[in-house]
Amino acid sequence: MASLAPEVKFREVWAWSMYDFANSGYTTVVITAVFSAYFVAGVAQNAPWATFAWTAALSTSYLLILLTGPLVGAWADQHAAKKRLLLFSTVGCVVFTALLYFASPGGVALALCLIVLSNYFFGVGENLIAAFLPELANSGAMGRVSGWGWAFGYLGGLTALGICLSYILSSKGSPASHTVPVSMLITAAFFAIAASPTFIFLKERAKPQTQTGNPLARVMQTLRHAKAFTDLRRFLLCILFYQAGVTAVISLAAIYAEQAMKFTTQQTITLILVVNITAAAGAFGFGYLQDAIGHVRAVALTLVGWIAMVVIAFFSETHFSFWIAANLAGLCMGSSQAAGRAIVGYLAPPARLAEFFGLWGLAVKAASIFGPLTYGAVTWMFAGNHRLGILCIGVYFVAGLILLSGIDIERGRRAALA
Repeated sequence: MASLAPEVKFREVWAWSMYDFANSGYTTVVITAVFSAYFVAGVAQNAPWATFAWTAALSTSYLLILLTGPLVGAWADQHAAKKRLLLFSTVGCVVFTALLYFASPGGVALALCLIVLSNYFFGVGENLIAAFLPELANSGAMGRVSGWGWAFGYLGGLTALGICLSYILSSKGSPASHTVPVSMLITAAFFAIAASPTFIFLKERAKPQTQTGNPLARVMQTLRHAKAFTDLRRFLLCILFYQAGVTAVISLAAIYAEQAMKFTTQQTITLILVVNITAAAGAFGFGYLQDAIGHVRAVALTLVGWIAMVVIAFFSETHFSFWIAANLAGLCMGSSQAAGRAIVGYLAPPARLAEFFGLWGLAVKAASIFGPLTYGAVTWMFAGNHRLGILCIGVYFVAGLILLSGIDIERGRRAALA
């Protein structure tokens, strides 16, 4: 296929995309739709600090990823070990997700510890799988192939959530304290099974590098020489802001739906199911649009959509208007994340892909710290005002749109190849 790199078979791209399919079950069920709302209402029993505690746990895991992600990436580059480390991170996420089965009402400390650990291993794996992208796709098709991966991811989240919803509906009369823990076991098993093709078919094409410096030294060298990658540096700063808003929406969608819009648990899960379909369509279609109209224009379009979503959600008084906002968020979610990953792949030096995707992960996870924390702090300080929380999140999308201006994507590509 013309869109693939030489000697890459479509089977490998499918296997790579299957990892997005597999790990999205974790984010959709645990972080977005099921366990987040259950933690606030069930485990923490609607305590005033519950939403803030949830966002603090997520932020702690993101801080750990921020501190270790570039080091893991640099070590993976040096030892050609992306696939080995990916397997280790996958096992970690699967195990700690399964252990959420034991997070019962009142068990706040256990639930928070398991969320920190499972989300940490998820984030490490997310960085590593992204670093395979430039090995699979030619520079002109990274948006398209990245879009395939994100589309598969949202379909995976849809599938995992659908299985959990089927189980919950079949357990009529059973309390959430029974159905949600079992859903965690289902999600862990789904991740493990669906990720298997990745480790069977995806090849490690990198070669061990001869540098003897330790990973920290290489990362510090990258940061010192950042002036050579002006456009990549500016785009990572742009990601830092707009991804703060994206992560807040992903982490708090179910909480907002139930606390501000008074959705029931089944209505919330149904909403997330439909939004995942919208997100899959956005990721798949927008990848082609990105390759056609250019990377910067594509991201700018998604950020305008995010700003419109915030405005609609803030003023929503009916379920119908909130459905519109949620599906607009889904469309922008798939497209902005696929576009961002492709741009980093386009601007990263080919010999240091895992390291620079570690820096991408650093920016994303740094955003993931203060994005949800902003929302959680606002709702805590203003007596559970979730509408004010979502409005504050909109500021991050505006800042990202401003920072996006001035990026010369081809100048950044020339610097990477040099």
